[in-house]
Amino acid sequence: MENWKKYLAELIGTCVLVTFGCGTAVAVGCDAASGSGYLLTALAFGLVIVAMAYSIGNISGCHINPAVSIAMLIRKQLSVTDFIGYVIAQCLGSALGCLILGIVFGFDCGFGANQIQDGWGGSIGAAFLVEVVLTFVFVLAIIGVTSKVENGAVSGIVIGLTLTLVHILGIHLTGTSVNPARSLMPALFAGGTALSQVWIFILAPLVGGALAAVVYTVLESPDKAKK
Repeated sequence: MENWKKYLAELIGTCVLVTFGCGTAVAVGCDAASGSGYLLTALAFGLVIVAMAYSIGNISGCHINPAVSIAMLIRKQLSVTDFIGYVIAQCLGSALGCLILGIVFGFDCGFGANQIQDGWGGSIGAAFLVEVVLTFVFVLAIIGVTSKVENGAVSGIVIGLTLTLVHILGIHLTGTSVNPARSLMPALFAGGTALSQVWIFILAPLVGGALAAVVYTVLESPDKAKK
């Protein structure tokens, strides 16, 4: 069965995302007192997407994010079987990334887990909205840039830069999830407040990804939609 190669690619990609993205947040101290930490963490997440898009993109599409996978499922570009396989692989990759971070930084490092940031003071509802909006923008960009074959050479760069963009705003608010797999396993490893709030960072990105798929499908030309 060839599908295992796609699932393995998703596992590797998500592991790299968590290791380098969350790992950078742990290493540089991603808080309001370390403004440069915001930018470095945002760049780390964006650059991982660029690296993975051009390495595993031709194998699995480089979703490495259940919010992207659910959008592709809605757009009928991913089967239900593959959606389930992708999400399982993404969560396993995230867990492996957390294990690496625990070995490197210690299992009390926080793992770059998402939670409503103290310096912001936003409500649960506001945090949910932030994650929906950030994910909507991110996934909309992915669908748009990958919908044209001629964009293939630059799609990884566009997607990586968009992820950087949403992180620059979102880190101060929620730590920026836009990815349930990236949030679930760090929360399980970190525990505490991160674990009690993790439902936000699972549900909101899925809602944002689904909305992006529906909105883009409505906006795209009828001729293209029939293809």
